[in-house]
Amino acid sequence: MIFNDKYTKQFVNKKEIEAIKPFVEVADKMLDDKSFLGSDFLGWMDLPKDYDKEEFERIKKAALKIRKESKALVVIGIGGSYLGARAAIEFMLPTYYNQTNDVEVYFVGTNMSPNYITDIYNLVKDKDFSVNVISKSGTTTEPAIAFRIFKKLLEEKYGEKEAASRIYATTDKKKGALKTLSDKKAYETFVVPDNVGGRFSVLTAVGLLPIAAAGINIDDLMNGANQARIDLSNKNFFENDAMKYAAIRNILYRKGKDIEIFVNYEPRLQFIAEWLKQLFAESEGKDLKGIFPTSASFSTDLHSIGQAIQEGKRNIFETIISVDNVINDIVIEKDEEDLDGLNFLAGKSLDYVNKMAKKGVVLAHVDGNVPNIEISIDKINEYNLGYLFYFFEKAVAISGYVNGVNPFDQPGVEAYKKNMFALLEKPGYEEETKKIFERIDNEG
Repeated sequence: MIFNDKYTKQFVNKKEIEAIKPFVEVADKMLDDKSFLGSDFLGWMDLPKDYDKEEFERIKKAALKIRKESKALVVIGIGGSYLGARAAIEFMLPTYYNQTNDVEVYFVGTNMSPNYITDIYNLVKDKDFSVNVISKSGTTTEPAIAFRIFKKLLEEKYGEKEAASRIYATTDKKKGALKTLSDKKAYETFVVPDNVGGRFSVLTAVGLLPIAAAGINIDDLMNGANQARIDLSNKNFFENDAMKYAAIRNILYRKGKDIEIFVNYEPRLQFIAEWLKQLFAESEGKDLKGIFPTSASFSTDLHSIGQAIQEGKRNIFETIISVDNVINDIVIEKDEEDLDGLNFLAGKSLDYVNKMAKKGVVLAHVDGNVPNIEISIDKINEYNLGYLFYFFEKAVAISGYVNGVNPFDQPGVEAYKKNMFALLEKPGYEEETKKIFERIDNEG
């Protein structure tokens, strides 16, 4: 992985770097000491080295079983329980992989749309399929509803005993509704570690089982993450990319750049950006602070939000994630009529054109007062993906501490749930139900 900050130089000077450097170093030491805010959730830090080797082998064995007996895998989870796995699968597999891969992978429990769930239901009902339900408690509304639906379909299709052999539960080691049901029904279970928060869980069974079931090499994924762990343990600020990234982000934030756009020029990176949005928003957006993360896919979005990026409010910066070497390339051919005026590109590859577009956009946006940070990997593979996952986890942890927040909690996530449960008249919410309906009536 290469970290390039040259397009931030006119926005961040050396004196500012030197001024924030001690705070970044202290934040990094806080992680190492494991004795500060959120220290109970630092299991991800040494995970690439100290993961449960026995469970890891069971994950690979279960993945082979799924691939052997199922045409489709339904992954049920929300937030950190699915974003990492989907990011990895979308990154590693060809576009429209469900039309070409040995095992189709569908994600449900991510919303409460009856249209969406019905569409997936109809796709898998006549196929041999398995389910991986991912929930530490088993009571999170969206995945719990989806699991009810697909568990019933499995049991009707195969009978209760065979259905149980096709259900894989990733949940708490000892307690919770899903763990209780799994023990009762004899589902094979995998562990959501107590010391790894959901958005940091992609390298646990949460992410690894669906990733492996899709045919992706999880040994290489963990090796890449472990190399990042080694590299980012370097205490020399100027040789540690996670420290530098955290420092630059925080300097820009203090100058009013409070929106970070994760930009890609490769569609396979789109769900990496979705994973990043959760990782950074839940880690930093609290106590009325934090950089707001969003994403854009170029050159597509240059034709929609490009104007606002170029000349709109100057409160944004971009972090570009790119791949240096493509898997496939296309050479543009000469056309005798040249009605589209593109013969000047004849003989050039499409990847070359894409890279020139990126360079042109970066220069234009920097000239328009939008700082750009570039992060690149040499090619699409599991090793590089594992490295990226760990890099961003380490960077956001440091960045959160520098900004004076606990990067490992998410108290605001619960606010909407209280209102939703009150409106749905969930038992135990009687007083809240009364108050919220009175409020709705009073507001007309």
